Amino acid sequence: MQFRPGGFRPFWREAVALVQEIRADRSVLRVDEVARRHGVSTRRLQRLFLDHVGVGPKWVIRRYRLQEAIEQAAAGPLDWSRVTADLGYADQAHLVREFTAVTGVPPAAYARSLAPSRGA
Repeated sequence: MQFRPGGFRPFWREAVALVQEIRADRSVLRVDEVARRHGVSTRRLQRLFLDHVGVGPKWVIRRYRLQEAIEQAAAGPLDWSRVTADLGYADQAHLVREFTAVTGVPPAAYARSLAPSRGA
């Protein structure tokens, strides 16, 4: 799908399609990647999201990256340094800060809290 200002789709549909793409493609890590894929400026993409999603594209990407980390934590023991790199975080401390801000506990503590439900 190519986002085209003034194209045949209303802008809100474009915004929804872009959010769905970000959700489905876990390799999307940066706003400029999404903008480049769709031939628009980063600023135009930011305005589209703020106007029709209510948050910026960076927020959406970060939430789906954190969702991926939470899903991986729930699946079992992890190599957190690998998860950090796979999800595009600059370092493990960055992942821990964002994870803790969203869930209220650090990733390792979250994973341990799920261990009894996994039969560990």
